[in-house]
Amino acid sequence: MKLGRIITISRYRFWIYELGPYALGAFAATPDLTALLHWRVLLFALFFLFSANLYIYGINDMFDYETDIKNPRKVNYEALVKPEEWKSLSWWIVAVVVPFLLFLPFHNKGALISMVLFFFFAGFYSAKPIRAKAKPFFDSIFSAGHYVATGAFSYYLLGGVGVPVYPLLAAMAWSIAMHAYSAVPDIESDRSAALPTIATTLQKQKTLVLCLLLYIVSGILLYPYVGVVSLILMFVYAVLMITSLRIQTDEKLLHLYTYFPYINASSGMVIFFSILLSRFPL
Repeated sequence: MKLGRIITISRYRFWIYELGPYALGAFAATPDLTALLHWRVLLFALFFLFSANLYIYGINDMFDYETDIKNPRKVNYEALVKPEEWKSLSWWIVAVVVPFLLFLPFHNKGALISMVLFFFFAGFYSAKPIRAKAKPFFDSIFSAGHYVATGAFSYYLLGGVGVPVYPLLAAMAWSIAMHAYSAVPDIESDRSAALPTIATTLQKQKTLVLCLLLYIVSGILLYPYVGVVSLILMFVYAVLMITSLRIQTDEKLLHLYTYFPYINASSGMVIFFSILLSRFPL
């Protein structure tokens, strides 16, 4: 399997989804900007940019094949991994993940626990015996869990202490909504594959209303930390959810969904710079 194919399977469109929480956690905890240039910080930035994504999506594609072959989004927009590619893909995952584990800060309990949680949530979201993806509501919780674990890892890696409860709850609410929304375009294909998800259980309208409420909760929880920025982003996502509620056809909803990664990336950057400027004013 060639590198280009591996990059495609790792969903380069979504690389920012893991790197973003990593950056947010790091900047929230770093004692000064020079600490961000430490070799271990940069090394694990590379891990969460590429290796973590290949781990997540590679496992997902191998366990989801029967569903993916019936899903136009997987065939046309993302990557359909065929059974004959699985062995090579498995070796690629091992090769790009294991070397990083040798450089974990084994003296840092918070970072170690966070990394274990990342591998647990990200792997067993798709993999058996848990396969949370096929368990409604657990699917969104596991998906959100590995993003939050990524942010927690960098937070503790940079010397963060205690448990930042409200930011963690805000991140969970945001990430659960992100997953639930991404499951809406897959409702028909998941039904045809007999794969129960949060979206097939709640149906389109209720899932989108849940996402709307979760984005509102997340915005309120983040307000003490990023101020009016959280309210602006809450409004942006509210408009997105309301627009999605008004869309009648799956094709139009899928088209709108293709903009979702860019909205998420832009929102993450806004939060990132808000935290940066609040901690290190110009």
